[in-house]
Amino acid sequence: MMKVEKTININGSLLNLSTPLVMGILNVTPNSFYSESRKQSDEEIVNRCRVILDEGGTIIDVGAQSSSTTSKFLSAKEEWERLMPALRLIRNEFPDTIISIDTFYADVAKEAVEVYGANIINDISGGEIDKRMFNVVAELNVPYILMHMRGVPQTMQYMTNYDNFIQDILYYFSEKRAKLSLLGVNDVIIDPGFGFSKSVAQNYELMAYLKYFHIFEEPILVGVSRKSMIYKLLETTPENSLNGTTVLNTASLLSGANILRVHDVKEAVECVKIISELTEYDK
Repeated sequence: MMKVEKTININGSLLNLSTPLVMGILNVTPNSFYSESRKQSDEEIVNRCRVILDEGGTIIDVGAQSSSTTSKFLSAKEEWERLMPALRLIRNEFPDTIISIDTFYADVAKEAVEVYGANIINDISGGEIDKRMFNVVAELNVPYILMHMRGVPQTMQYMTNYDNFIQDILYYFSEKRAKLSLLGVNDVIIDPGFGFSKSVAQNYELMAYLKYFHIFEEPILVGVSRKSMIYKLLETTPENSLNGTTVLNTASLLSGANILRVHDVKEAVECVKIISELTEYDK
């Protein structure tokens, strides 16, 4: 794991990423691909947040829109109606928690930040689904997770043909990062988009070349938790993909990932602790 001094600005304070952090997933949706991550009642939401924090998670990533290829596309209004009660509850119960809002809608991002103090915007579309997103991020002045995806979740599995796979993705980030920079966005987190618009083999190629993404000198987020790149390769299910997730989280850390986005926080925190100890001898 390459020790790189990277920070992001959270409400005027620098969050140090030189030791990788864990982002716990909270899905307030009935149809996320991993059933154990679905939390809808007030009690379920509070309990899930408490588990994330107690197990060592630093960030809670709250999403209301499933990115499954078979899921219905929610409007911004529908998404906000799902998110609003959860964000209110989290802010009341855990007022100092760092919240990442998982949305590709500019209006939802704006409301989440301005009304409930969401700290980070996590946009799986890289500003493609809602063209106003980059301008809103610049206006809000919060960190932005820039992910690589082609198309939308319902079409992405058909969009895996690339001229030059790794170079095409690097160019995508170069172009998007330049646009954000011109708008004055300083805190960008690079998410290569494992599982989005990529075949199983392409996902493993991407993991093998993850270190190349340090060229942008931005924090790198990796989200592989229980995804199809694991359970399709191992011919199993999301429910039986924790071991595979741990292997890939370990590989990510060894390639210098700064944030792990996961369902299983305790195991990811243990990965970080072990790899951090190991790399103390590799200086």
